[in-house]
Amino acid sequence: MAVTKIERALVERWRDVLSLHARTTCELDRALHPYGIGASDFEVLDVLVEAAGHESCDTYRVQELASRVHLSQSALSRLVARLEKDGLVARGMCSEDRRGVRVVLTEKGRARHAEAQPVQRSVLSRMLSGQAAPERPTTAGESGAAQG
Repeated sequence: MAVTKIERALVERWRDVLSLHARTTCELDRALHPYGIGASDFEVLDVLVEAAGHESCDTYRVQELASRVHLSQSALSRLVARLEKDGLVARGMCSEDRRGVRVVLTEKGRARHAEAQPVQRSVLSRMLSGQAAPERPTTAGESGAAQG
């Protein structure tokens, strides 16, 4: 089955999205390393800060948090355990469902977020502004003579 130009363009666009995500995540991890956190750690702290500022409750159930930060529940549980060990978040039982676990930002977590936020926003601004062009290698079918 032949791949159409539209399909090829769609796949290339998808791969560009994946590449931008990967490059941005790596850059965030490097930039946030001095703060003792990575991109996913910061994202959890950021969501919790937003919750405290905009919602009636400053906690999230782990399941709700997982859907906001796009991690599996098990990966998020490990991440939250690490953040808790570092004193950045606290976990507690969910009053409405004793099987559930709620996560809340600590003062130390709020302070770490405030320190790292300008760095994170700067990386996002740089990486998503179009200045960071995709590094896609050309294939044999995309040689200079074939383009045009």
